[in-house]
Amino acid sequence: MQEICIRVRGKEFRVADASFSLLTGNDIETRLVRAGGIIFREGEEANELFVIKSGYVRIQVGNKTMADLPADTIFGEMALIDNEPRSATATALTDVELVPVSEKQFLFLVSQTPHFALKVMRTLAQRLRTMNKGVF
Repeated sequence: MQEICIRVRGKEFRVADASFSLLTGNDIETRLVRAGGIIFREGEEANELFVIKSGYVRIQVGNKTMADLPADTIFGEMALIDNEPRSATATALTDVELVPVSEKQFLFLVSQTPHFALKVMRTLAQRLRTMNKGVF
């Protein structure tokens, strides 16, 4: 197998599968969302997570703001991990450029790149700690 490199969240990972389609640079698929646009709604089915390439995204549960996320942040991963509907609504605070990562790509990255899996776990742990500080 030929080794390729992929870039996720600004970090480069080496992946030993030339068929993997997440590419770097100009070849990577991006999605533009204008300020105020809804990226996904609480309760919707999920089939992808997102990496913020530029701009800011607000995460809300009901009317409560949970986080305002900057560029190079991953979000929407929970629904891919637990196969449940979206637990929050994501809205573009500014014009944002997003990199969608499909469930298939996500599962591949988690299984083939331990650094990516660890980064996702650390992100989830950090968010849980932040929420716990607000509750306790």
